[in-house]
Amino acid sequence: MVLALCCLAQLMVVLDVSVVNVALPSIGADLGFDTAGLPWVVNAYALVFAGFLLLGGRLADLYGHRRVFLLGLGIFTAASLGGGLATGPGMLVAARAVQGLGAAVLAPVTLTVLTAAFPEGTGRTRAVAIWTAAGSAGGTAGNLVGGLLTEALSWRWILLLNVPIGAVALVATARLLSENTTRERRRQRLDLPGAVLATAGLLALAYGIARSETYGWSSPPTALPLALGLSALVGFVALQARPAAARTPLLPLRLFRARAIWLGNVLMLLAGASLAPMWYFLSLYMQNVLGYGPLETGLGFLPHTVLGVLLGVRLTPWAMRHVGARPLIAAGTLTAAAGFLWQSRATDASTYWSGVFGPAVVMTLGSALFITPLTATALSGIPRSDSGAASGVMHTVKQVGSGLGLSTLVVIAAPRAEDPAALAAAYSRAFMAMAALLAAVATLATALPGKARDEPDRARAAEGSGIETSHER
Repeated sequence: MVLALCCLAQLMVVLDVSVVNVALPSIGADLGFDTAGLPWVVNAYALVFAGFLLLGGRLADLYGHRRVFLLGLGIFTAASLGGGLATGPGMLVAARAVQGLGAAVLAPVTLTVLTAAFPEGTGRTRAVAIWTAAGSAGGTAGNLVGGLLTEALSWRWILLLNVPIGAVALVATARLLSENTTRERRRQRLDLPGAVLATAGLLALAYGIARSETYGWSSPPTALPLALGLSALVGFVALQARPAAARTPLLPLRLFRARAIWLGNVLMLLAGASLAPMWYFLSLYMQNVLGYGPLETGLGFLPHTVLGVLLGVRLTPWAMRHVGARPLIAAGTLTAAAGFLWQSRATDASTYWSGVFGPAVVMTLGSALFITPLTATALSGIPRSDSGAASGVMHTVKQVGSGLGLSTLVVIAAPRAEDPAALAAAYSRAFMAMAALLAAVATLATALPGKARDEPDRARAAEGSGIETSHER
């Protein structure tokens, strides 16, 4: 039941990243958005979500899983109600920003609850695989759900649907989760200066990345927030390294002494730069080249959703038991890279079966093989007292990677003309770049600790840092 609750919350968070995309024309016409303001229905959620993830993850460590789960879920549900009842552009954008705040609190704690409920091993692998599949289903189903609700009812229902679901989840959370904060943790206070620097830095960085799609990387509207964001994050790391912050830092730097954790997060950054932009470019290919409508495009993503869930839940845990994380990450990323390379061969003369479905099978197989072991690796050997911070870091890294990847690939895939053949060639360049990036991930994955060396590696990382290895447990 705890696993089902965490998966439901994760599904809601990920679904609302993309569910509004198909409904944007209806929203703009109904509420009177201008051309410049309409993208902020998406950006307000994404920016606040990225900016507060690190803080949201640490809150669970300091104030308890149950309390923070209820807080994030309550904020998200209330903001969904406000957005669904919005009477003007400003009210909707504000509601989407508050939704992003609730999501930033909720997303890390779902994974924190899982790592606390399931010790390292087969049980945790299976739980993380199901949680990953729920997130994948939410990401791919967003366009389909948005299209169905907008055409059948109204765009408002893409937000209002969260209200009854959130209410049920709130009751379930109150019944199922117990408070886990010890008296010692209750006496510790949140690192407010670190929280301010980290949140401001991530917000500025996410804003600069979003602006780069319009203005380019070197223009002042992009370069200034990027510079401010990076400066704030450098100051944040310096603050966390001070002895005075060692007791309750927002980001315990001792975690990154373990090779599995710091390299796992680097690989997650690169993987996020490939996988998230795939939905964007594949949606454009189906609509601009194959001529599909919004609902047809949503249906076109069904193979990615269904195969991702089935393979992720059934195949990955079995493979983890018999193969181990490192070879599975390398093999999975290489398989996904082959799928992206196949996708890059799609032209304006391709059919759905040759241009979408075939590559989808290979891409989804590879993604299902490596996402779960990569997630487990990035969270391996983490003590419960720091599990929220580690989850927040992983979510933040993935989100930043997604934004950087999309902004860079948009430049690479700039079309030289607007006819279907030229657009297909442009999207082909983007998919080739994604394939190359995943091939690099496969190469770097060989440096991860092997199955036999896992425990010594964690023991060395734990020395003097308070990290408890699974062998010691």
